[in-house]
Order: sequence, then structure tokens, then C-alpha cells
Amino acid sequence: MNWIGALVLPTALALFAAQAGAQPLGGTVTLVIDGDTLWIRPDSGDANARKPRAIRLRDIDAPESCQAWGPQAKAALEARVLHRHVRLRSHATDSFQRQVATLSLDGEDIGAWMVAQGHAWNSGYGQQPGAYAAQEISARIARRGLFAQGDALEPRKFRRLHGPCR
Repeated sequence: MNWIGALVLPTALALFAAQAGAQPLGGTVTLVIDGDTLWIRPDSGDANARKPRAIRLRDIDAPESCQAWGPQAKAALEARVLHRHVRLRSHATDSFQRQVATLSLDGEDIGAWMVAQGHAWNSGYGQQPGAYAAQEISARIARRGLFAQGDALEPRKFRRLHGPCR
């Protein structure tokens, strides 16, 4: 095995093991920050493990809170999940120390729901279409939510032009 394989193989195996071992967790949504970030109090564990934790919904990008459709996206997520029991499967931790997770309520994928209702964009990467590409296409065709606005600006472009919300 060459030196690249010696570095890549253990990293790939560790990532696979982490994802394979990621069991869905249950908890109650205690706070919604915006259309793709919320806080959940886990069901089980000791007092420290039950502290609410920040969750970033995986594979979506909702408008910033100070951006057009940002308040509506937050309100939609609040109406759907606030104070409700949800299941989540954590996939990673982001640079803000939030768990990046897939969230479900009564078996429904909340990220897919947010995109399908026009409250968020599907997050594709490079040439990859992203997990919710079909939901975004459907929302665009139906002109739902933020897709009813012809000038809706993706959050990453908004942040590049205007900086973060304060």
C-alpha cells in the first residue's frame, strides 16, 4: 500500500463506521432559529446528555433570517416541529459545532418537506444534484414559497453579497 492509501483507507473506514453506527435519536424540538437550524432536547441519557443541542438540517439551505422569505421559512419549520417529538440521524458536526442531521417527524423527512413546500433550497454539491433535487423542481414548477419570487437569492450568494445577518 502506498502512502496515499495508508492515509485515505483509515479515514474512509472511520467515516463509514461512524455513519454505520449512527443510530437515530429521539428528542423534542425546543427552539427554531431559522429555516434550517433548531435545538433539540434528547430523550435519554444523563443530565449532561439531555441538554438541548443545536442541529443543522442536512441537505437544505433555507433563507437567512434577514433575507427575503427567511421569516416565512422559520415560521414554517416552527409550525411543523416546535415542541414535537422528532427522530434525527446525525451525519457530521459543522464548523459552528452543530450536529448536521436528517430530521423526521412521524416518519416524514423534514428537510424534504421544507424544500417541497418552497421554504428552502436543495443543497447540491458541485455536479451532484443533492438529496432533494426532485422536491425543489416540483416546488419551482408549482411556484411554492420562495420560488414564487422570481428574484429569490440562494443564501450562500446572499451571504457573499451582504454578509451574515446581525
